[in-house]
Parts: sequence; C-alpha cells; structure tokens
Amino acid sequence: MKKLGLLIAALAVIVMSACTSTKVTSSWRANDVQQLQKDKKIMVMALVPERDRSLRSLMEDFTVAELRKKGYNAASALREYGPAEFGKMSEKQVLRKLQGSDVSQVMTIVMLDRARERNYVPGTMYQPFGYYGFWPYYSGWYSRMYSPGYYTYNMKYQWEGNLYDLNSGQLLYSVQSQSFDPPTTERMAVLYAQQVVRDMTKQQLLAKR
Repeated sequence: MKKLGLLIAALAVIVMSACTSTKVTSSWRANDVQQLQKDKKIMVMALVPERDRSLRSLMEDFTVAELRKKGYNAASALREYGPAEFGKMSEKQVLRKLQGSDVSQVMTIVMLDRARERNYVPGTMYQPFGYYGFWPYYSGWYSRMYSPGYYTYNMKYQWEGNLYDLNSGQLLYSVQSQSFDPPTTERMAVLYAQQVVRDMTKQQLLAKR
C-alpha cells in the first residue's frame, strides 16, 4: 500500500514535468485591422529587467526569426539600436528614429512577472475510504501521516506582447502568455515566438504562408 502511494506521487511529479510549456492564455485583435503587409518593417522590442539582458536578446531574436520565416520584414531593436538607445529619449525623438529606419509597426514584449512557486508533494497520495474496512482505512492514513513529503520548486513567467502601428499609435494586437518552468531561457524564447506568431496567424494578422 505504501509502495502504491509512492508510485502515484512519482507519477504526479512526472506529469508535472511533462506540463513544462509556454502557451498563449489570451489574445485580442482590433476589429478594423487589415492583414500586415510583408514589406512593412516590424521592430521587435523586448522589455525585461536589466540583469536579464541575454533573455531580451533571445526573445527578440526568436520572434524576429519566426516572423521572417513567414516572409515578414522584422528586426530586433537590441541588435539595431543597442541596449539603452531609447532610455533618455523623448517620445518625438524615439518616433523620429524609428521612422528613419522605415519602421511601420512596433511589437513590444514585456515580462509582466517572474515568480518562483513552491509546491508540497505528500509522501503518499493514497486516501482509502472507510467502508473498505478498518485496516485499509487505518494503514492508508498511517502512511499519509508518517511518510515524509517534499517540496518542488517551479518558475513561472507572465508575458504580454503588443503590436502598435507606428504612425497612428493604434494598438493592433495584444497577446498574453505564460511560461511554466522552462528547461532553459532559450527554449522558452523559442516556444514563445512560435506560439505568438501562430496566434497572430490565427487572428489573421499574418498570412498563412
């Protein structure tokens, strides 16, 4: 009986590990937006804490790569302008600089939250019902009470992506996503880019081919 409980607990951990993923949780598209033109330049700009500059590079690079796979003219703000180009500029200066680079749309990727979660896994998951008899009931609860459990730790990221028309300032598209316990930041960036570009295609902002 104790072995059964431990087996179930182990299977639960395996299932939790298999759920490691990045997925879109919600998205919105303005009603009057037409499909983006492939020759119009999209500037991808990720906003993450300064200590995560390498993550910023990954988020921008892989999103750019996915857009380019579909034939769109996309570029990384970090690679084109450096890490702190817009920090001390006014709105007019930023718009002038982007327009000088023939940018038509800007896609921002913002890390809304990053949290470390702690979850308790009991030593046994077995919970027998009382009508099975005294001993199954007693021994099942005995195992639950006296088998030591343990804690697992997971990282969860919350992301928001917004696509703006540079000339009008209109919000064209917004997408919220979640990354749960990614094995590496590179893998998270790859999955984020794939999921978001797939959703943009589903929302008919991007051509299917």
